[in-house]
Amino acid sequence: MSFADRLQRAWYEGHPALALLAPLEALYRRVVSARRKRFLDGAADCYRAPVPVVVVGNITVGGTGKTPLILWLIEHCRRRGVKVGVVSRGYGASPASYPWRVRAEDSAAEAGDEPLLIAQRTGVPVMIDPDRARAVRELLAQESVDLILSDDGLQHYRLARDLELVLVDAVRGLGNRRCLPAGPLREPPERLESVDAVLFNGAQADSLSGFAFALRPSGLIELASQQCWPLDHFPPGQQVHAVAGIGNPQRFFTTLEALHWRPIPHPFADHARYSLEQLSFRPELPLVMTEKDAVKCRAFALPGWCYLQVQAEPSAAFVTWFDTQLDRLLPQHP
Repeated sequence: MSFADRLQRAWYEGHPALALLAPLEALYRRVVSARRKRFLDGAADCYRAPVPVVVVGNITVGGTGKTPLILWLIEHCRRRGVKVGVVSRGYGASPASYPWRVRAEDSAAEAGDEPLLIAQRTGVPVMIDPDRARAVRELLAQESVDLILSDDGLQHYRLARDLELVLVDAVRGLGNRRCLPAGPLREPPERLESVDAVLFNGAQADSLSGFAFALRPSGLIELASQQCWPLDHFPPGQQVHAVAGIGNPQRFFTTLEALHWRPIPHPFADHARYSLEQLSFRPELPLVMTEKDAVKCRAFALPGWCYLQVQAEPSAAFVTWFDTQLDRLLPQHP
């Protein structure tokens, strides 16, 4: 188990050694609190776009389902006639320059796995830049859109926003509720009180704390052929090699178990890059990975490798709430 894995386990399961990190946590809290205060006071250099900006983020380190929710928001807006653009930091990307317009034919090494997934799945304009305000300016210079979605960026206060949507893992919650490095939080837990909506990934029902949100498997896509297989393509009890390089790999393995397969787990670091040698497992069995991993493996995928496609399903109450926000932000789109 890597140091990062041990640290994450300590954050969520507890460990007395975390007390030694209290001074660093206190310093971190002061820094992030000062940064947010400058934003709220109007003292920070902050760009406000001429179109509404919706930030989809989290306050914890690791995956909470942001990309599937962004995909859902894109399609929901599209059905309402709202043209959407996406900006992202492009974690792990190495483009020739910034800002970089992500194209479907880009490599994940060039564009980043999540931005490339969004561009390939939806065809909407996607711009990456660690400076998200600069990314928004460039996207608007190239495209006429009605609304900008910021993939992550909750703590990127150089970009003004009209809505803040935050995802929380309903199973893991906020861990020990402590900030980095003593806990998994990017900002103190009270930050959730100031956002516009909280969605709990895996919750069974809405609550006073926020909306329920689920990821539903919809099919298997073979990487080599892009052929779509039904979820019953593998019989119950089928052993599969399960590859997950996401913030919380166990969620993926649990999903495969819920489909009545027997996954042999192969967790990798979030945003990991792969080679054929790394994924040549024994014994020879079907290999199933996440869609985020698949965008990095198509060039060398073997026949039979597939990814599990999932669809976001926010609660009906969230859909109604979000439509109300669109009506407010974009009154020209009935």
